[in-house]
Amino acid sequence: MIRYRREVSVALAILALSIVLALAAPAYFSRENLNDLFLANMPVLVVALGVTLVVLTGEIDISVGSMFAVCSVAAGALAHWGLPVPVAALLTCVLGATIGAANGALAAYLRLPSIVVTLAMMVMLREALRWITQGAWVQDLPAGFQWFGLSQAAYPVMVFLSTTLLFIAAAAGMRHLAAGRWIYATGSSAESARLAGIDTASVKFIVFAGAGAVTGLAAAVNSVRFSQIPPDTGIGLELQVIAAVVVGGTAITGGRGSLFGTVLNVALLGAIGPALTFLGVSAYWERAIQGGIILSAVAVEAIRERMENEQRVLGQ
Repeated sequence: MIRYRREVSVALAILALSIVLALAAPAYFSRENLNDLFLANMPVLVVALGVTLVVLTGEIDISVGSMFAVCSVAAGALAHWGLPVPVAALLTCVLGATIGAANGALAAYLRLPSIVVTLAMMVMLREALRWITQGAWVQDLPAGFQWFGLSQAAYPVMVFLSTTLLFIAAAAGMRHLAAGRWIYATGSSAESARLAGIDTASVKFIVFAGAGAVTGLAAAVNSVRFSQIPPDTGIGLELQVIAAVVVGGTAITGGRGSLFGTVLNVALLGAIGPALTFLGVSAYWERAIQGGIILSAVAVEAIRERMENEQRVLGQ
């Protein structure tokens, strides 16, 4: 229980919010609202799963919002050019993985600070997309593109099942495969992991590429919800993702955290805005509340690490 105290805290916060909403605004739990809530937060969840692995290695990726925009426009453009939707989705994942691999190569092999690398990539992708599209939306998408050719009722079920399978596969891999242990070891102490025979540079490169791939996946799955795709999509996504990862219990310094905590915090942060609306509170408070939650989580993490270091020194 102590090991998962952050996850427990987030779960309790979700429970408390649910009780308040059940008493004050029961309409919040209508099927339509829950469906909209899930689809709106699905991209954040999928991208956050990939970024969690990056942060576990002690790195960070703040280019995912711009990467999401590029991949969204690419998915629509590929479909508009006549490619089958599954092929367009696959190529979108490949594009995301390629951008992520570029981040990983610079951060892992050239040992550039990942926050600088991904900040530069974020700006480059946004400006390049703005120049290429000239602000124009991707339009005239084929009929089979929307909802992946499924009915509007079947699409959310498909997305839920796919997202659940992705989470289960990632969580099982982190728990039972050697690669999962390598990720934790790299984040805990890259030098110790290297001395133990782990190729830490390759581990970091792979998690960056993986984060890019799932960002492309999220972009493709989200794009089919709309008949037009704007080039400025994904603005603020990086903040939502990093917040979900850090507040969900993953240490920003790496080596400690869980995918389950990330999922819980996506649910918590994603519920705040709609909850305020149903409770009659101005939506302008959403960012302030999210910021307070993030600040509190970081402060608690800093205090906890300081106490552990003091105990370690006293133990010596």
